[in-house]
Amino acid sequence: MKEATTHRGLVFTGLLLAMFMAAVEGTIIATAMPSIAAELGGFSLYSWVFSSYLLMQAVAIPIFGKLSDLVGRKPVFIAGVVVFLAGSVLCGFARTMPMLVAFRFVQGLGAGAVQPITTTLAGDLYSIEERGRIQGYMSGLWGLASIVGPLVGGIVVHSVGWPWIFWVNVPFGIASIALVAMYLHEGVEREKRQIDYPGAVLLLAGVGSLMLALTQAGTWGVAAAGPLLAVFGVALVLFVRQERRAPDPLMHLELWASPLIRYANLATLASGIMMIGLITFLPTYVQGVLGGSALLAGFTLSMMTLGWPLSAFWAGRSLVRLGVRRLVRTGGVALLAGTLLIALFSSRGPLPAGIGSFLVGVGLGFVSTTSIVAIQTTVAWNQRGVATASNMLMRILGNALGAALFGGMLNYQMARYLEREGLGRRVSLDSIQDLLGEAAPRATRLGTDALALVRGGLAESLHWVFWGVALMALLTLIAAWRIPELRRDE
Repeated sequence: MKEATTHRGLVFTGLLLAMFMAAVEGTIIATAMPSIAAELGGFSLYSWVFSSYLLMQAVAIPIFGKLSDLVGRKPVFIAGVVVFLAGSVLCGFARTMPMLVAFRFVQGLGAGAVQPITTTLAGDLYSIEERGRIQGYMSGLWGLASIVGPLVGGIVVHSVGWPWIFWVNVPFGIASIALVAMYLHEGVEREKRQIDYPGAVLLLAGVGSLMLALTQAGTWGVAAAGPLLAVFGVALVLFVRQERRAPDPLMHLELWASPLIRYANLATLASGIMMIGLITFLPTYVQGVLGGSALLAGFTLSMMTLGWPLSAFWAGRSLVRLGVRRLVRTGGVALLAGTLLIALFSSRGPLPAGIGSFLVGVGLGFVSTTSIVAIQTTVAWNQRGVATASNMLMRILGNALGAALFGGMLNYQMARYLEREGLGRRVSLDSIQDLLGEAAPRATRLGTDALALVRGGLAESLHWVFWGVALMALLTLIAAWRIPELRRDE
């Protein structure tokens, strides 16, 4: 196989457009979700708007990572963008929360190709001396898009309507396809190898059942969650057996023999769980508890996406000089400090939450950029797609599990609170949507006393979520501390 080296500047521009599209999508949906839930209803499915997208990504990433090593990055990337755009258009036409969740599955399938192939292509096009700088640029553009995203999301929701937060992806996707299709030329020797579809089915069954158990345990009870956890355990055992005996496995378990890849992936998994907890529920806290607007919630979340590209860019330029270990440990400390600040002081207003969000972004920039560059450097070209996909899988799997875990925690704590306060028969979980977005004024239908109690319950429940987020930051720091230094000969 030969690496792609043609028209690097134009191809890289196409990759940046795809990265921009994915970044805008992530932050616009995060800050607009309270308003979407207020209009569509179904707050109990709130976390599934994130989980469905992330679950499909988690399953698709290793498949498309493998395909890119077999048939080349270009066709997989283009197909992924097309599917992502189709899902985006369908999401804009959703009229109920279940419809939105279903269309997010389609969007997540496309994103499962776009994100890992974009990062892998950057590794193909540039040498190790350039990769840190290039990954810093990509993270920088991601951060710029993410800063714009929350602000645009708030403006779009208040002006032309929330469907446009999905439809805005279309021009970026079309331009990205055009540049990559015209200017990326790969010399790939196609190999007759099989995709590990049984492994993909087992991964979907295992992760899906675990997510259902986490999100619905508070509603369905232990009697329903127990069998789901059993399905997860069985699927996990069968998945490991399948990957060990498959001639061309979905996940190359031997990669985990490397301490650098093993601990970098574990740190990525824990940070992914932590990250989605803040992205999903920090805007809800600002709007539902602090009484802020969608724009204020966007500003608060933007602090995370401001810190991320700044640290990622600096880490990319300093990787060779400072080394992997120092950078990932610094990132782990910043993550823990930021999450503790949010858990302890967010009730005092949006400023502490914004500062904590910024520190979390700094930590994510250090950990994610350093990990992916180090992993790409330790493997050969024909394993780079799989190795990159393994790290992306850990992040997305962490996001999926985090959305399910913290969504289930919120639902469980709110149900307990409402029952304790004697509101269990008068108020449902979906009444939380009356505290959010443009629907907030009609929340008076609950009555002033009930409204205050619901707000108090939301505050209490979200504080439990934020402490869970802090615990995940601690686990990230522990894993990051175990990552060894990258050898100079790699």
